[in-house]
Amino acid sequence: MKATPVRVILKSPREIELMRAAGRLVHEVLEELAGMIRPGIATAQLEARAAERIRRAGATALFYGVRHPQARFPFPASICCSVNEAVVHGIPDGRPLQEGDIVSIDCGVRLRGYCGDAARSFGVGRISPQAEALLRVTREALERAISEVRPGVRWSQIARKVQELVESHRFSVVRDFVGHGIGREMHEEPKLPNYWSRDQREADFELVPGMTLAIEPMVTAGRAEVEFADASGWTVVTKDRSLAAHFEHVVAVTEDGADVLTDGR
Repeated sequence: MKATPVRVILKSPREIELMRAAGRLVHEVLEELAGMIRPGIATAQLEARAAERIRRAGATALFYGVRHPQARFPFPASICCSVNEAVVHGIPDGRPLQEGDIVSIDCGVRLRGYCGDAARSFGVGRISPQAEALLRVTREALERAISEVRPGVRWSQIARKVQELVESHRFSVVRDFVGHGIGREMHEEPKLPNYWSRDQREADFELVPGMTLAIEPMVTAGRAEVEFADASGWTVVTKDRSLAAHFEHVVAVTEDGADVLTDGR
């Protein structure tokens, strides 16, 4: 299957620059929140700062009000804050972060009609050697994926390299949640798994210039299986309650490789 998937929307240089502006705002929000993370702060305080920063920039929060079939209510926050065993979609609340926690913050905005989306995981105070290794390996997995992006490469080649890196450190790649195309909408085609298996061959695709992709490895310190934390249908946790980390950037595929749109440039 050599052709670009039918539903992939290629972006013009102008559209990519509009996405970079949205990505710059996401970067600025994450930088501001990074400076706030310490023992004793509540994720609700991070949410309040992010919501105000997004509003002042004239943007809207991508996640606020999102619905999905398993959830009992629309997502009630501007950012996702996923603590320790939470992988994604954690709802900010009033519980203070503790020394040794790790917290993953996912931020998405729409600015002038185009989306930016990025995530980082942080240690709270002093963290365990295992948690430090998990953060490092997950960040390296994202960097490895980005370094492999160029026209003509198939996504399966990148996914295999991400999986090999993660599993070489005895960690696991989450299967149930994957990266995605992005542009005017938060979720566009194609889907970007961070692992590869034979049953995914029909979903493989070749990278071409103009693609804009949200690459986001999610890695656990234990097994790959996940479940909902409660009946709300939002926060996703590791089934074995091992630690999880999440890093994400949006990149544009260019003739020369990957152009990262959420690194603040």
